[in-house]
Amino acid sequence: MRAERRKKKKKWLRWMVGVFVVLFAGAGIFAYSIYHNVKQTANQMHEDVNWKSKKRQEDVSFERKTPISILLIGVDERKGDRGRADSLIVMTVNPNKQSIEMVSVPRDTRTEIIGKGTEDKINHSYAFGGVEMTMATVEHFLDIPIDYYIKVNMESFRDIVDAVGGVTVNNPFAFTYEGTHFPKGEITLNGDEALKYSRMRKEDPRGDFGRQDRQKQIIQAIIEKGASFSSLTNYGDVLAAIGKNVKTNLTFEEMKDIQANYKDARKQIKQLHITGQGTKINGIYYLIVPESERLAISNELKEHLELKATAVK
Repeated sequence: MRAERRKKKKKWLRWMVGVFVVLFAGAGIFAYSIYHNVKQTANQMHEDVNWKSKKRQEDVSFERKTPISILLIGVDERKGDRGRADSLIVMTVNPNKQSIEMVSVPRDTRTEIIGKGTEDKINHSYAFGGVEMTMATVEHFLDIPIDYYIKVNMESFRDIVDAVGGVTVNNPFAFTYEGTHFPKGEITLNGDEALKYSRMRKEDPRGDFGRQDRQKQIIQAIIEKGASFSSLTNYGDVLAAIGKNVKTNLTFEEMKDIQANYKDARKQIKQLHITGQGTKINGIYYLIVPESERLAISNELKEHLELKATAVK
């Protein structure tokens, strides 16, 4: 159980990089000198899925700066099977408010698996039906449109973090994990260190929730790092790492439109938290999220997406 949870922690960090480089990098990344390399990587990343959000009344328009949502899926894929989703983060991006909101959906959250007709852990949706079932299940749980996804293989983490030259975070308390000491305060991490930083749970008084915050902290750090021109000196390594390990339903043209119209959203990043009560049902551990908590998170995201909130009964 503990080993499985450790694996889970690795994956968060990879997506962030894919998101950061592809969606929020500075305009210089599309300069003519590297344009074709970026396009080739984007085409390598692109993966068609049978998906159209059932909660979108009108199509997304990048030109009109429609606020969008992106589901980040960290997966542990093995040869011969589909793999499993160990990490789920929903990002809402509002270029009008120049802000991003991120919420981690705990993998053990008990909810209806859309298309399966049963209640189970939310991360099992990926094993049952891949990206499409995962998007449908998360969309149903949060009651917001899920427009796009970015899937990252957990094995890519070290390569991507190292390719961008490491990340800088503000560590809230000192701790040692797997032989590496992380002092309190601002620290710069390479790929291996960032992986360990995101994995520690036992010494955190908030357990999994504290770990989730560190994972999102690293995502934010990479977004900021990727937006700086200095990171572009390593663009070849960054693109190679992303191309091999990231899949998305975004096309190259859509990525360009997002970069052009949404890049200022990175100026403000807000982290939301889903809490609940752990319990066992038939001997299996689940996180039960109260309806009031689920509705509060849903309405916060709806407001950020400029959608109508659900009335509280």
